[in-house]
Amino acid sequence: MTEFYFIRHGQTEANALGLKQGTINSDITFLNENGKKQAKHLHDHFDLKFADQLLISPLHRTQETAALLNTTAKLPTETDSRLLEISYGKWDGLKNLDLQTKYPDVFDPVLHDVLPSYTKYATDGETFDHVVDRVTAFMTDYANRSANGKFIVVTHGFTVKAAALAALQPQDAMTLPEPENTSVTKISLIDGRYYLWFYNRLY
Repeated sequence: MTEFYFIRHGQTEANALGLKQGTINSDITFLNENGKKQAKHLHDHFDLKFADQLLISPLHRTQETAALLNTTAKLPTETDSRLLEISYGKWDGLKNLDLQTKYPDVFDPVLHDVLPSYTKYATDGETFDHVVDRVTAFMTDYANRSANGKFIVVTHGFTVKAAALAALQPQDAMTLPEPENTSVTKISLIDGRYYLWFYNRLY
C-alpha cells in the first residue's frame, strides 16, 4: 500500500486578499506571517518521521511550507512539477470576487469558486481534467517506485482536490470543496485502486 499525505501550503498574502494564485511565484504568493505560524503548528502536531520522503511543488509557498514542516524529521526531498497548482491562465492574480461578479455562470454559488467551465472565458487556463490527469500520473509513478512507500506531499489547494477527485471520481467535481491551508489529506493506492482515508484534516 502506497500512502500519500497531501498537505496544502500555509496561507499567503494572495490567499488573504482572495486572489487567484495559480502558478504565480512572486512576493504576494509567499507565506505571510499567519502561513508560517500554520506550518509551524502543523510541524508541532503532525510528526513526519514515519514517512520515507517529502515531495514538493516547485513554487516558493510550498517549498517554504515543506522546509518548516521538515525541520525535525529531515526527510529526503524531491521537487515534482506535476504538483503545481492549477494555472488559471489570464485569471492568475485577479480577485476571485471580481471574477465571480463578472462571470457568475462559471462559479459555484455556494463555494464561490470556479466551475470546470471557467475556461470558456479564461481560454488559456488549465482544465480540471488536466490537473487530475497529472496528479494521477504522479501517484501512479510513485506507487510503481515504492509499493509500500509513505510520502508527504506539499502542494496546493486545487491539486489536493484533484488527487481526491482522482480517487473518488464523483460525477460533479464541485461536491468537493478545496481544502484549508496546512490541512492533511490521506490517499492510498493499492494495485491501481484508490482509498481516501481522510480529507481536509486540520491538526
